[in-house]
Amino acid sequence: MDNARPARGLDALVAAGVLDSERAAGLGGVAERYAISVTPYLLDRIAAGSAALARQYIPDAAEAETAPEERADPIGDEAHSPVRGIVHRYPDRVLLKLLHACPVYCRFCFRREMVGPGGDALDGPALEAALAYIRERPEVWEVVLTGGDPLALSPRRLDAVLSALDGIAHLGVVRIHSRVPVADPARVTPELVSALRGRDKAVWLAVHANHPDELGPEPRSALARLADAGIPLLSQTVLLRGVNDDAATLEALFRALVRNRVKPYYLHHPDLAPGTGHFRVDLARGRDLVAGLRGRVSGLCQPTYVLDLPGGHGKVPAARPHLVPDGEGRFAAEDWQGRRHAYPPCGEPGNGSCGPVDEVLS
Repeated sequence: MDNARPARGLDALVAAGVLDSERAAGLGGVAERYAISVTPYLLDRIAAGSAALARQYIPDAAEAETAPEERADPIGDEAHSPVRGIVHRYPDRVLLKLLHACPVYCRFCFRREMVGPGGDALDGPALEAALAYIRERPEVWEVVLTGGDPLALSPRRLDAVLSALDGIAHLGVVRIHSRVPVADPARVTPELVSALRGRDKAVWLAVHANHPDELGPEPRSALARLADAGIPLLSQTVLLRGVNDDAATLEALFRALVRNRVKPYYLHHPDLAPGTGHFRVDLARGRDLVAGLRGRVSGLCQPTYVLDLPGGHGKVPAARPHLVPDGEGRFAAEDWQGRRHAYPPCGEPGNGSCGPVDEVLS
């Protein structure tokens, strides 16, 4: 199998041995609409038998089915885009979308209608206009580099962007969202690490990882190179049906991330992107899974479960509440085993209504 280059297109996936030719014959419409690229590292992992990775990266006929509630712009980027490349949804931070290309295209991507080969990169006058927007707004403290995948840029271009952001006095943090360390770890070269380290602004890297199978030896080495360079690492995970929608898989993933010096940050409920219904988990099931993790893993391994509201209204915590007002100035507090306790207590346990309410929530 020749895995020296990414597999781009159905024929390349068939040639790499990760897609059956008969199945590929029914995917022409999907391939015309949504970009396809799978990196050599992932091709090897999928060919070795990882069903979880195949489901994330190999096209499926279900992508041709668009549900009524699905949207081309499911989280409302366009509604908050004052200039090209900028999304300004929250007062103190902006997204800076540098490019629309990725080394690999996830089949559940919430920007799948916008990303792909040949997508416009933010360069020249457009990049200057986006940087000017940031310079002119002292309330902006954090810039999130996204796209596409910012680490698909050359180290030279990435260095130029980070240097420009270093020159904006009111910025404190640059956060980079990327799939590269786990999907294309060969890109994490000394040159790339050098472009990220030693900046005036704090550079944080949020790595997108969904399954323990993604964290093979090469990604672990890539993450170590980044962590050893002093770059703080976070993770983002999407809760995906048939990939990681069980407590054991999430536990293994979050433990593996923390073991590799990556702090789990967000667990995203899947967005309403077109053709992704086969990935979506029922919200009630997601809440139960997250509640179950509280007793299985330490706080280091606990991301925040979030739902990105359609229409551009931002993220909201999606986990079920653990403190509920009782209407009498106190709260019912749920512990990790699902039992409720009155807080604050007004006496010794067992003193009428003031003591613990040790009933398991239904």
